[in-house]
Amino acid sequence: VQFVESGGGLVQPGGSLRLSCAASGFSFSRYRMRWYRQAPGKERELVAGIGSDGSSIYYTNSVRGRFTISRDNAKNTVDLQMNSLKPEDTAVYYCNTGSAPWGQGTQVTVSS
Repeated sequence: VQFVESGGGLVQPGGSLRLSCAASGFSFSRYRMRWYRQAPGKERELVAGIGSDGSSIYYTNSVRGRFTISRDNAKNTVDLQMNSLKPEDTAVYYCNTGSAPWGQGTQVTVSS
């Protein structure tokens, strides 16, 4: 099982980023996928989730209305479109099924 996250970077408050996760080593289309994040000095938290068929979408309250999760089962990828970014969104972002080994994540820094 492997997850390779990409798309992070430095962005000003109010800006946007699109994260992508390439998954391999398991039957991607059969699993619910999740995006997590971990800010410095804080525990990893669940940000968003999406069902195996693209339904049953969940967002944590702090990102609802700003972030959009999507997946492409043909490409084994799950994306996170992040708009109206805030400094408190600064963290390392990870994708996972919720029970697999973690990838390296991608750093998102929101700062002016």
